[in-house]
Amino acid sequence: MSTKSERQMVPLAVLLKRELGNDKFEKPDLLYGQANQSKKGEDFTFFQTECQRVPGDGLTTISVFALFDGHNGPAAAIYSKENLLNNVLDAIPTDLSRDDWLAALPRALVAGFVKTDKDFQEKAQKSGTTVTFVIIDGWVITVASVGDSCCILQSSEGDVYSLSPEHRLECNEEERQRITASGGEVGRLNTGGGTEIGPLRCWPGGLCLSRSIGDKDVGEFIVPIPHVKQVKLSSGGGRLIISSDGVWDALSSEMALNCCRGMPADAAADQIVKEAVQEKGLRDDTTCIVVDILPPEKMTPSAPLQRKPKGVFKAIFRKKATSESSSNIDKEYMEPDVVEEIYEEGSAVLAERLDTEYPLCNMFKLFMCAVCQIEMKPGEGISVHAGSSNPGNVRPWDGPFLCLSCQAKKEAMEGKRPSGDGARFSSGSDDY
Repeated sequence: MSTKSERQMVPLAVLLKRELGNDKFEKPDLLYGQANQSKKGEDFTFFQTECQRVPGDGLTTISVFALFDGHNGPAAAIYSKENLLNNVLDAIPTDLSRDDWLAALPRALVAGFVKTDKDFQEKAQKSGTTVTFVIIDGWVITVASVGDSCCILQSSEGDVYSLSPEHRLECNEEERQRITASGGEVGRLNTGGGTEIGPLRCWPGGLCLSRSIGDKDVGEFIVPIPHVKQVKLSSGGGRLIISSDGVWDALSSEMALNCCRGMPADAAADQIVKEAVQEKGLRDDTTCIVVDILPPEKMTPSAPLQRKPKGVFKAIFRKKATSESSSNIDKEYMEPDVVEEIYEEGSAVLAERLDTEYPLCNMFKLFMCAVCQIEMKPGEGISVHAGSSNPGNVRPWDGPFLCLSCQAKKEAMEGKRPSGDGARFSSGSDDY
């Protein structure tokens, strides 16, 4: 097993060049299934296996799988299910090559999540939702997530990877620090007399999560900016499990994988939900999506090799490459039989997430808001770097740019304008 200092990310261009140079390269086959046992009726799923990357172009398709776990009502989950994908796709120029499209996707996911949240909050509803959003393009998997509905991957070699973090304040110190630094408060529910009970919550509002879509009533410290991770599978494929916290509160990743080993995707999802409910009872909506990513024509998944777990998850990702020539990079990155990391970023700072490190100068057009995609007149846009305390080499007039409405949203998420009072009261949800 590689140590952390030895891991290397493989550049996306290298991975895609391998595919293009392989005459036998084919897209994997996808088999999927879902299962649910409902307690509150606030979990929703979304599937689209022949989604056109560019409208009207049926030759370039992707597959999308998503789980929305609502709280304080289903409205935010339903709205996100109906609008998030379009908001993401609208944020990507239509004239990009496949490798540029995949490179642009993480930033488009950020823009799409923030736009969905902003548009829903304008409806003045108090509901909120977690989101785990998975896009599969060939052997490349991109996962964007807010909240605690998590996604794991087991490769055909038997290794297990976490593709999304948990945004529960109880177990995420970095998010607790972010909220308090922005002026929020993190603490347990005060029942009077100095007695505190329950999990850590963000005040005002009392939400147990640090990121979600919606939740207008709990303050802007709860941000919709997703953690994004992009990996490439080996040609052996693998199995994805996307589940709400109803599953993960009852089962570890190893328990979930072991209980459905060798089963087809639909039976596996059903078995995971049954195991979770049997373990802790039906305390919450319990939903599971299983996606098998298989080599072409191998329509039945074989049981992966069982390996003794090393820590909670194995991590054998490679580090990002230095700026070497293409030929040298190709020699360095001989194709291994492992899952390779392309991109990962979890910052909650919008300016950092919309900055274009990839050579995509035209991704955010000069007179178009980088979040909501509305056209602006010259001089109307505000740079995402405006007011930055650590601008580095960027200047206030460097893009991308935001409209006034999205700039106000950005400032609120950074704690630069007041949001509610700090009283510790229940948000009306036992779970969130």
